[in-house]
Amino acid sequence: MEIHYLKNIALESPLELSSLVEYQPGQVVSRTLAQNDAVSITLFAFDENEEISSHSSNGDAMVTILAGSAHITIGGQTFSLAEGKTIVMPAGIAHAVAADGKFKMMLTVVFPR
Repeated sequence: MEIHYLKNIALESPLELSSLVEYQPGQVVSRTLAQNDAVSITLFAFDENEEISSHSSNGDAMVTILAGSAHITIGGQTFSLAEGKTIVMPAGIAHAVAADGKFKMMLTVVFPR
C-alpha cells in the first residue's frame, strides 16, 4: 500500500494551484493539501470584503498570493501583497488577512518539533 502525504490534489500531474479552490459569495473557502504535526498546506479563496481576523499560530506561517491582492497584518504592521508575492508571519505574532477584492492564497505553516 502506497502512502501519500498530500491529499485533495492530483499526483504526478502539472497543476495550477489557484484553480483548485473556487470563490463562493460571502465566504472564505479552503482546501487542505497537507495536515500533520510538522506542516500544514492549505489553499484559500476569499470573496471580496472577507477576512481572517487577528490570531497567532505556534508555527511560522508563509502566505503566497496566487491571484488578486490582499492586506496582511503582522504584529500591527500592514502589508499589501499582490499575485506572486509571499510573506512570512512568524510564530507567536498576531496576524490577520483581509481581501482587497477577490483573491486566492496558499498558506504553508511549519510547526515546531
